[in-house]
Amino acid sequence: MWLQQRLKGLPGLLSSSWARRLLLLLALLLVAYWYLGAARARRGTGRGNEPRGAAALCLQAATGAWRAQAERGDALPLPEEAAGEGEPGPGLALAGNGFLLLDVAAGRLWVSAAGSGGGPALATEYPALVRLRALGGRGEARAALAALRDGAVRRVRCVQSGAGPGGGDCVTLREEVVAHRSRPHLYLQRIRIANPTERVAAFEASAPASAPSLGGRFATSLEKAEERQFLLSSGRLLLPGSTKVVLMVVAAKKLVSRVQVAPKSHFDETLLSVVYTSEPIEASRLEETFSKLREAAKKEILEVMQMGVEDLFQEHQQTWSDLFISGVEMRKITDAHTPSSETVNMTLYYVLSTMPAPLLDPLISGEEREKMEASLNYADHCFSGHATMHAENLWPAKLTSVTQILQLSDLWKLTLQKRGCKGLVAAGVHGLMQGMVLSFGGLQFTENHLQFQADPDVLHNSYSLRGIHYNKDLINLAVLLDAEGKPFLHVSVKFQDKPVKLYACEAGCMNEPVELTSEARGHTFPVMVTQPITPLLYISTDLIHLQDLRHTLHLKAILAHEEHMAKQYPGLPFLFWFSVASLITLFHLFLFKLIYNEYCGPGAKPLFRSKV
Repeated sequence: MWLQQRLKGLPGLLSSSWARRLLLLLALLLVAYWYLGAARARRGTGRGNEPRGAAALCLQAATGAWRAQAERGDALPLPEEAAGEGEPGPGLALAGNGFLLLDVAAGRLWVSAAGSGGGPALATEYPALVRLRALGGRGEARAALAALRDGAVRRVRCVQSGAGPGGGDCVTLREEVVAHRSRPHLYLQRIRIANPTERVAAFEASAPASAPSLGGRFATSLEKAEERQFLLSSGRLLLPGSTKVVLMVVAAKKLVSRVQVAPKSHFDETLLSVVYTSEPIEASRLEETFSKLREAAKKEILEVMQMGVEDLFQEHQQTWSDLFISGVEMRKITDAHTPSSETVNMTLYYVLSTMPAPLLDPLISGEEREKMEASLNYADHCFSGHATMHAENLWPAKLTSVTQILQLSDLWKLTLQKRGCKGLVAAGVHGLMQGMVLSFGGLQFTENHLQFQADPDVLHNSYSLRGIHYNKDLINLAVLLDAEGKPFLHVSVKFQDKPVKLYACEAGCMNEPVELTSEARGHTFPVMVTQPITPLLYISTDLIHLQDLRHTLHLKAILAHEEHMAKQYPGLPFLFWFSVASLITLFHLFLFKLIYNEYCGPGAKPLFRSKV
């Protein structure tokens, strides 16, 4: 009965204007919630849908280990366009060593002129990579990955050869492309085809031998030497705004024009290519220069063809792995201006791919080598200035062209040179990696110590810098957050030679310096902020220097990080919040008065009306 009476009084309730407005507002909110929820569901469905079919299932199985590599920071998944066969698009898949740069997606080769000392800034029309086109395939799925520690681009293609739904109806083609790090003139393309089906898998190969003239500027001939066959291509590169030309010669292993893989079998082939270029020359010196380049290319291609392919890959991978002993790892990001781990790794990989490695050059003099190694082990006065962590032009979120990467590399070299790191830039790829890591966190070498001078206002992000060279030892420094979100510093040391005593103290060095050891748990330091601002951490081999440092800083105060932040951002004054609270209270009192007068005051209407 009570419910029936209330329902009978509902029309009376809706006769009130405020009730109708409230009902309309609720209806609008429900419509908006339904619309936004449906849109979100549509977007989620679009992301979650995996491609179906045998080719997609095969691709998932073939790339199953890639996700773990990416999570460890050892690999970088590339856009779908990067797995294509020369198709235009924003995907980039690059392999380089400072002299050569291979745009794997486009199949294009970039080179550096001999003696230029710069990066591979000259684009060529030479078809650098063999392309395999599946014959009779019913469907295809592709994926690509940049293996950071191996310095390689890996691609997988799964070609569906039958109409069945199972992965057994697919042929898997794996490619690995590297520009050899310690042999700057050499690049390799490894091709592996697995055919588990009952049919013959056939592929048509497009190679430099497919046409006698390449791009109108290259000519190819088949050469024989020491019972080995290889292709020798010669061409010229025009320099904009100059009458001089750069000559280029490529010696490459020959591949058949049609690859057939028998049922239940595999096909393995590694294509070796050696590239030599000249310095810019006049037209009168063409024949003489071409002759020298051809001889050099022939000599090296015969040398590497006699070596084991696995030895070449192992040699290259070890060099890249040594490079990535140093690096940056982002652990927790709390703002939109800090680059992600993917952005940092992408920038490091692409920039290092454009840098030569003079320390690996066997022709370098002993004096020059010692000078580079000394600069690498103790980069005095590098890196001066504020940290580059939030410099979006140095850590771009997206790179879409080789030209953009070359410009980024030049910007990094210029930035490091202007910030006291000329010695590191001269050391090539090893020095550039060290300079980029130092600059990211604001680390600087002085005459007696290494100091961490990050801005205390941006320590809400958690990250680690690994492999910082200090003499012959490696230092790892991390900014971490405790359970309450307060930052602290974690330092560990990896001794490379005989142990050398290293000491560290936090900002101000008011506490006794701590000796750093190689213990796995490392050492932690609180984040203290001084007035005026000084570095947050000092590391040195000289204990007396750190003990004396406290007397030379002349500080006004030393605050804990949370005290410093409270002073920096004290919030709005009390009067403001008192005014806001007063306005809210007055508004609710006024609203209560309106409702009371409407239903409880003189002449008030009853809330529910019932028919008699």
